[in-house]
Amino acid sequence: MHVVVIGAGIVGAVSAVELLRDGHEVTILEPGVPGGEQAASYGNGGWLSPSSVLPVSSPGLWRKVPGYLADPLGPLTIRWSYLVKALPWLTRMVASGWTWGQVRETSKGLGPLVAGAPELHLKLAAEAGVPELIKRTGQLYIFPTRADYEASRQSWDIRRERGVKTIEVDEDELRQREPQLDRRYKFALYCDDGGHCSDPGAYVAALVRHAEALGARLVQGGADRLEIVGGRLKGVASAGAVIACDAAVIAAGARSRDLAHQAGDRVVLETERGYHAVIESPGVGPRTPIMPSDGKMVHTPMDGGLRVAGQVEIAGLEAAPNWKRAQVLLDHARRTWPGLPKDLGPERVKVWMGHRPSTPDGLPCIGRASGCADVVHAFGHGHIGLASGAMTGRLVADIVSGKAPTIPIAPFNPARFN
Repeated sequence: MHVVVIGAGIVGAVSAVELLRDGHEVTILEPGVPGGEQAASYGNGGWLSPSSVLPVSSPGLWRKVPGYLADPLGPLTIRWSYLVKALPWLTRMVASGWTWGQVRETSKGLGPLVAGAPELHLKLAAEAGVPELIKRTGQLYIFPTRADYEASRQSWDIRRERGVKTIEVDEDELRQREPQLDRRYKFALYCDDGGHCSDPGAYVAALVRHAEALGARLVQGGADRLEIVGGRLKGVASAGAVIACDAAVIAAGARSRDLAHQAGDRVVLETERGYHAVIESPGVGPRTPIMPSDGKMVHTPMDGGLRVAGQVEIAGLEAAPNWKRAQVLLDHARRTWPGLPKDLGPERVKVWMGHRPSTPDGLPCIGRASGCADVVHAFGHGHIGLASGAMTGRLVADIVSGKAPTIPIAPFNPARFN
């Protein structure tokens, strides 16, 4: 079949490769440069983490929301001007993690989606000629004290139920592993099966080039509408022209909602705006990607320097960035790595803001559209788009090709919001 893949982020890029592998003709529709700064795939923390099986919401989150509203620079903030519009999504997000039983059920869906992520991406990167971009260094989750870890033990027990293996690291071993780390951190968990991508933008660009080498056609433009007649897809309209096709994949990230509505699914999708700061030639930093429990962010050694990424801002697609939030990340990096130069000039620090496509229940939308079986949804991956992108692309090809899905896809049914 001729399949139009709408979006050339990590999900769209892998979907294109996997569809070509199954023998389909593929057109990739992307308004920007693949791997460019406009995409969430460019600016993420680079983590390929099989332990990323929990939704954002967890029991007791509702108690913290007033504090988040009051703190414009907290780990999660909501702009007052956007609150009314975001309230339905926020309400469903909080409710989705009201009990640990709900969190456990979500983890059952996410577990297979991220299992073996480093190995899957290493295989894809090797095919695309960039195996050096995927690192198998493991990941460290660091805590000020063991008591801080014990306070979060329930979430770690759920991860272990999903097969995540952890190794406890005491203070002495942590000093050996990360000698430049601030001494306020005295305990850590090491996840050996984790990895990271040292340049996500370059990786996505390489995958798209690989798809083109396999025969895909890259068209620069956005999808204006789906041409659906009598429940069957006739084509995808872009810039006044219609690309005739037999099937389409909606992988447009945070901008997927309107297209999904056209295909009959009233998906609930919001952008969790995330920020990063990259310090060029920092001189100090982690040997292994780390996630501090007191920062809700990741510190990742990248080809371009030390990347500190995180933060959640609910403010919609159109609001201007609040660069103070990137400064929060930079300040945390200085506290975490005391050896960082005090006089970091603007020429050595690059900041970025992008749009995570997030559903309120923490589960992406993957599956055929309710109003047109020729349309496949593949968006809404929130904080785990890079890690889950390899398996999602395979699932897209399975669905289009009429094969049994590689993993169960019922948890990701887009119709659950209808």
